[in-house]
Amino acid sequence: MRTALVSAENLQPITPGSSVLTRIFSFLRNDDLKEMLESNKESLKLEAMKRIVGLIAKGRNASDLFPAVVKNVASKNIELKKLVYVYLVRYAEEQQDLALLSISTFQRALKDPNQFIRASALRVLSSIRVPIIVPIMMLAIKEAAADLSPYVRKTSAHAIQKLYSLDPDQKEQLIEVIEKLLKDKSTLVAGSVVMAFEEVCPDRIDLIHKNYRKLCNLLVDVEEWGQVVIISMLTRYARTQFTSPWKEEETSTKAFYDSDSEEKKGQTDAKPYIMDPDHRLLLRNTKPLLQSRNTAVVMSVAQLYWHLAPKHEVNVVTKSLVRLLRSHREVQYVVLQNIATMSIQRKGLFEPFLKSFYVRSTDASHIKTLKLEILTNLANEANISIILREFQTYVKSQDKAFAAATIQAIGRCATNISEVTDTCLNGLVLLLSNRDEIVVAESVVVIKKLLQTQPSQHSEIIKHMAKLFDNITVPMARASILWLIGEYCERVPKIAPDVLRKMAKTFTTEEDIVKLQTVNLAAKLYLTNSKQTKLLTQYILNLGKYDQNYDIRDRTRFIRQLIVPSEKSGSLNKYARRILLAPKPAPVLESSFKDRDRYQLGTLSHSLNIKATGYQELVDWPAVAPDQSVRNVEVIEPVQEWVPLAGKVKQPKSDDKFYSDDEDEKDEEGSDSSGSDDDSSTSSSEDYNLNSTTVSNMNVNLCTESGSESEEESSEESEKTSSDSGKSSSGSEESSSESESEQKKKKKTKKVLLKKSKPTAADRYSKIPSVTTPAFGPVKTHELLHHMTGKGLSAKYHFPRQPCLYQPSMVAVQVILSNSSDHSLEEIHIGDRNPASLNIHCFNTIERLEPEASVTVSMGIDFSDSTQAANFQLCTKDDQFNVSIQPAVGELLMPSTMTEQDFCKEQGKLLGMNETLATVTMATANASSQAINTQVLSVANVGVVSSSHNSLHRFAGRTVSSGALVLVSLELKESSTALLTINTEKSVMASMLLRDLKQALSQA
Repeated sequence: MRTALVSAENLQPITPGSSVLTRIFSFLRNDDLKEMLESNKESLKLEAMKRIVGLIAKGRNASDLFPAVVKNVASKNIELKKLVYVYLVRYAEEQQDLALLSISTFQRALKDPNQFIRASALRVLSSIRVPIIVPIMMLAIKEAAADLSPYVRKTSAHAIQKLYSLDPDQKEQLIEVIEKLLKDKSTLVAGSVVMAFEEVCPDRIDLIHKNYRKLCNLLVDVEEWGQVVIISMLTRYARTQFTSPWKEEETSTKAFYDSDSEEKKGQTDAKPYIMDPDHRLLLRNTKPLLQSRNTAVVMSVAQLYWHLAPKHEVNVVTKSLVRLLRSHREVQYVVLQNIATMSIQRKGLFEPFLKSFYVRSTDASHIKTLKLEILTNLANEANISIILREFQTYVKSQDKAFAAATIQAIGRCATNISEVTDTCLNGLVLLLSNRDEIVVAESVVVIKKLLQTQPSQHSEIIKHMAKLFDNITVPMARASILWLIGEYCERVPKIAPDVLRKMAKTFTTEEDIVKLQTVNLAAKLYLTNSKQTKLLTQYILNLGKYDQNYDIRDRTRFIRQLIVPSEKSGSLNKYARRILLAPKPAPVLESSFKDRDRYQLGTLSHSLNIKATGYQELVDWPAVAPDQSVRNVEVIEPVQEWVPLAGKVKQPKSDDKFYSDDEDEKDEEGSDSSGSDDDSSTSSSEDYNLNSTTVSNMNVNLCTESGSESEEESSEESEKTSSDSGKSSSGSEESSSESESEQKKKKKTKKVLLKKSKPTAADRYSKIPSVTTPAFGPVKTHELLHHMTGKGLSAKYHFPRQPCLYQPSMVAVQVILSNSSDHSLEEIHIGDRNPASLNIHCFNTIERLEPEASVTVSMGIDFSDSTQAANFQLCTKDDQFNVSIQPAVGELLMPSTMTEQDFCKEQGKLLGMNETLATVTMATANASSQAINTQVLSVANVGVVSSSHNSLHRFAGRTVSSGALVLVSLELKESSTALLTINTEKSVMASMLLRDLKQALSQA
């Protein structure tokens, strides 16, 4: 019985939170999951895998289930297989032996029709860290790099880094794969392969030459993580390939007193700086990313401009960096660190945003300190009064460390700006009577540093500090006062001995730093006023001789031998005055961020102020730029997957002019020479051009059609649109006789249900109903489906700018279908849509379309006030073709009737966040009212509002889908400039419309 009682006493109760109970529950749960995974029902297995992945997401250990999970790797259920691969990626490295047993399954999965399964298999295979399967991994990566799916190619780029870390000897083979992937035109792959490049071979700059321009153009459409990686790489690349854009500034700041011969020599050698077009391309294509929602992207662009852009262009990043200060504390901390470094070299950069750096009561301590640093850096004669008034408030802060830092900042301002030195000193002296010891101590330390700059003028302050000495208890402050009195003891001959007398009484109870300064004060007074202080000095030296601290004992012995003549000291005491009373240089109060500019902005090394592992330093600009022809691309291949909005590639015109100039112009307008496939067929002839600078270096022409050219086209082009749309994209191989014969064939065709009548010139323009001034806009034709891709079926579309008959919220679209094959096409219709919820009014099925025949059909698409492309399938009886229609922002509007008074009234309601402004440099050809109206209407489907002022042009419209009002006003200014204003609730549409209008008005 006793034994039982003892055993019972030793037992501990199992509480619900105990680890034992948790383990029991975990074991039971794992058993249930194992049973579910071994079940014959796919639904139970799928449910088990969902629970397991949920456990992993919560940080639980699910490695015990590896044998049960790996059995299902060969499942035919796609969803189950995906979850199994997610699990295997997590635990393949820990359970290598079991993972190796399934390696044959992974290899078979690399051939799976589903792209996600192929990518997952490669991801698992590269996660098995066993050197024996390196050849298998290398083969899998090479095959995946040539996969048709960009997602799989992206995964292969990720696998390259894993394989390189496992076996660095594979570097040469991996570089070949990287070189191949760098040529990939998919935005999905770009970021990943550049990351692999940075990890494996960052010094192989030659791999980037041919892909430089492509990366610049794709940059705006790459995912945010990839944008950061690419921008970082291109920053390093630009510093090796282009000359410094700061040459002119450096030349202007040359020494003024150079010799005449050197000046003449410099004049003969110096050449005017001309920025490389590729350098300008990089700056231009990264600038829009300053509006990114991702703070890392904005920071990357900011550092790129700081390190690469001409100094007068760097100010474009300031507003974006200030915007980031509204983010989380962690983001604020990093951004403020970079701003602090930038504000040291370029004070004027952030001066307009001074109030953004005012300290808030809710700011964390480290944020307050950084803002204080920036305010001090930005201080100058113009704003110092505002900053000092702000500092006065900070000194009263309950955060004592912050108050002390503010006092140091006041001292820096006083040192840097001589006009306020006296004001700052007087303010600091007033702080000496503060109740807070920390504030008083910091004030004393700062005053001591300031007095060193001009001690002769401030002997009264030294006397005042000596009077307050008894009330100050902080050791550092007491030591600073003693140092000041000792250094300038000859200016206060009556006060200094009395302070030494007081210190002799309390010497043994003082802190070590105060004792050392007391010994120094005694030595200096012994040399300057030995009659009054000789005995005091000997007393203090005797006390220090037996002090517990060895530093004080050593200092005492040294001072005694130095100032007191004796046989042992020899002639050393002759130099005592020169040693102890030598003039000391005034301390320089510098920013703690002054030396951080040696690191690249935005890097971990810059944040920590030490060189981090993996940091790559930016090289200096080359004195002479390398050959820029290395970036020329000799063969422009058709883009396989996607055409960015950065511009459209056109084939150069042939030198042999067989047809008239009119036909050449029509061919350029009515056709597309890019030769892209169905994914790229949505690129319109009005794409925004960002690459005009690089035309001289590339064998392509990037051009944008102007509205005036479209307006000058004759009705012959309309005839040509309906007759030759089935021909090749060049359009220059069709003669007028062929066109006539086609018309005759069409008349004979009886089985075509719908036939397009010959359009007149008036049909080219859609009249805006019931506006104050009738306005017309040119119709621009875009390619929807190329006849090579469509197996003989070609399609072009345009926006007729007329109300949609099917639904008011839809945009009307007219599609011209042509059959350029040698056989009839049957059952032409619209198939699946992406997304499925896309609201499209389809045209009726065309039962039969004869060879060389064309037909025009009407559609309605609800774009929901977005420029996102409408993707759908254009189908025939035998084939389906993926096509997409992407509208320009101006085509999403309908003109609105409005008087000038109503315009001003509505504009007054759409101010603030609903107003977008820009200054436009007007082209000479666009000076007249008629030219301005033409250019605006070529971009946007708006109505002209009459204006009582000749210099003010107004346009009004509403969005088709939501009916939101869009008001455009253009006010002409002096020197060919104008203020372009857009007022609308749709801020995204406003920014896009502003961009298009600005381009149209600035081009002739």
